[in-house]
Amino acid sequence: MVFRSVACALVVACAGVSVFAQEALPPAGTQVLKPSQSAAAAPESAWLDLRQSSATHSKVQEAPPWVESVSFVPAKKNGDVLSKSIFRMRLRRPNDNCQILLFRLFFDDLPGEQPELVAWDESGTQVLRSGSLGQKSGLATSSSTIVPMIGVSAIDVEVPGNGRSIRGAYLDWMRTSQVMQPMHAQREKLPADPFDGPAPLKSDENDAEVFGTVTAPLTAEVIPMGSSMQNGAAFRFGLEAEPLIALLTFEVASPQIEAAPEVYVNGEDIGAASLVLPDLADPGYRGLSLSLLETMKFQYTGWIRAQKIVPASLLKAGTNDVIILAGAGTSASAIRETQIQLKYLWDKSDYLLEPLK
Repeated sequence: MVFRSVACALVVACAGVSVFAQEALPPAGTQVLKPSQSAAAAPESAWLDLRQSSATHSKVQEAPPWVESVSFVPAKKNGDVLSKSIFRMRLRRPNDNCQILLFRLFFDDLPGEQPELVAWDESGTQVLRSGSLGQKSGLATSSSTIVPMIGVSAIDVEVPGNGRSIRGAYLDWMRTSQVMQPMHAQREKLPADPFDGPAPLKSDENDAEVFGTVTAPLTAEVIPMGSSMQNGAAFRFGLEAEPLIALLTFEVASPQIEAAPEVYVNGEDIGAASLVLPDLADPGYRGLSLSLLETMKFQYTGWIRAQKIVPASLLKAGTNDVIILAGAGTSASAIRETQIQLKYLWDKSDYLLEPLK
């Protein structure tokens, strides 16, 4: 276990860059949006199971009419080199309002097997390519790509190897609307999630202070972690003054939803973090069961936000240590975009002094 030291005005910060989702863009000059000509009812979304099952266990999938076909081309071996496997989805726009598609791919984020999306037009010309998805975490995850669909007739998922790391895809048409937002609100990386999940967390590179509260990034990097102290994600940072209270926030990959990460501050176990879970209809939930006789547990195969209040009595001026462990029974996980907020008194603080009883 290696402590990651951080340092700046009140907290040391180790900045990093992390990509949460891909935005696929067409060539310059290509028309992306056209004025809507109809007010047709919103088409159904689609969930496509892309797991490779034997013929005896497979069933014909149901999909909305705008999903014309789904096919699979296995990789071919050329000597010792294995080419890419391709999942091809032929799609057509249901109406003129449907101009942009949200394509969320579910896959095991294995090094050397990172997938990418490729869109084609009817003539077989490549329209756009997403670039590699995932962060090589080795964990089950998902990644969302926004695809302009005018002129697009097919989307391929290309993945090195046999393609067994690909699990499924959720497709939903997007609509544009004018949104009013406070000027000082944090800009979200992606539009609203269809399953009410929080926007991806994005840490700033430097400390920021608003109304007596300092937000300090610890690291944006992906850090693997296990459930033992030797495999924990460790941070060390300095404080100039003890805060009134603190809030630790991070994103965790593939957690068991009933066993959130455990947090230790300066050697004290302060308990499990709270997970900000999306709607249970989200396809990212995967059941885990050792036998049919046991109650099924669930894992969220993606990144979700976690938070933990840190009592002021556990923090001190000077050096502080924080260790985050995967929840009990979780063999492997990871965190990213770790930050801490520190609340101090300021000239407009709102508080009440109650007499002792």
